[in-house]
Amino acid sequence: MNQIVVYERANFEGLSREFTCDVPDLHELDFGDCIASLKVVGQPWIAYTDPKYEGEPHAFEEGEYPSVGRPNSFSSLRLVHHDLGDPQIILYERPNFQGACKVVTEETNLAYGYFNDRVASHIVQRGVWLLYQHPGRGGWHCLAWPSERLADYKPELNFHCRVRTKGRGRWVRGGAWHRRGPTPPPPLPLPCPAPHVVVATACLFK
Repeated sequence: MNQIVVYERANFEGLSREFTCDVPDLHELDFGDCIASLKVVGQPWIAYTDPKYEGEPHAFEEGEYPSVGRPNSFSSLRLVHHDLGDPQIILYERPNFQGACKVVTEETNLAYGYFNDRVASHIVQRGVWLLYQHPGRGGWHCLAWPSERLADYKPELNFHCRVRTKGRGRWVRGGAWHRRGPTPPPPLPLPCPAPHVVVATACLFK
């Protein structure tokens, strides 16, 4: 059984709702922009700050979260249906899957190797990934789904501190990936990215 139970107050207090399938608009169920704590059973869920799975994505693995990183801001919920075992993504140093490549199969900090600040496109072979601009899960990031082929990171952003969407890949500012245990602090505000957008850290659901 995969489910998420959401609460209007921290520490699992107040009104609550239980969901077992995607919810494109929590406002239609009178529970929009009011989630302050939650519990996840089974597969991870992604909570979005806007209806129809738009806005900043916050991913929650199985566990209990007495507080969330962005309380009273979630407007839609999506269950991660995909198989998360044996994850794999191929990162390329140039657009259109050209140049040197690196196969990643686990959470990796690219800042510690030769592929730091060199990624410009990717192919997801298995699993669901969060690709971050900076170490420590900071900066702009991209939620990447199975079979996704993102040919060029550069068009995914305009360079006036705003975000736009193209294809299945989605670059956002903010958002988070939550595991059981203490919730990490949200990333600090960052300046607009350089024209060549690259990834420094790759994370995945397990």
